Amino acid sequence: MLKYKKKVDSSLSWTLTILLSVMVIDVIWGVFTRYVMTEQSSWTDELARFLMIWVGVLGGAFASGQNKHIAIDLISNYIKPVNRERLRIFGNIIIIIFISAIFLVGGLRYVYISFYLGQRSPALNIPMGVVYNIFPIAGFIIIYYRICKIKNKDI
Repeated sequence: MLKYKKKVDSSLSWTLTILLSVMVIDVIWGVFTRYVMTEQSSWTDELARFLMIWVGVLGGAFASGQNKHIAIDLISNYIKPVNRERLRIFGNIIIIIFISAIFLVGGLRYVYISFYLGQRSPALNIPMGVVYNIFPIAGFIIIYYRICKIKNKDI
């Protein structure tokens, strides 16, 4: 499982780079059509909003995998090393439970309901379930990273 972490890191960083690049081009196109062509494209704002959601959620998953997230390590500085290890594992298990409940169960339910109700975006006319799919995807990625962290404390 740990041998795939570098591949997941690389894939995720490239995906984020591409999504952010597309978002920048989209916003530039929206500004160009608004001020130069005097009539903005109808789809640019919506695409930028959806890409911002994807970049934000996937970026959070990537930050979790790189240990760049916010952490409060006040307690761990004052306890014995054996208890510090237990606290690290316990913290990762709590994160896995939280992400499973919110991102996986809640996210999959949200995607299902969106597809079931036939919700579509107004300008791009894509199913909203496609946009919301990022939550379970990011949930699986975060859980993978946390399991790697439990197995190897140096990651």
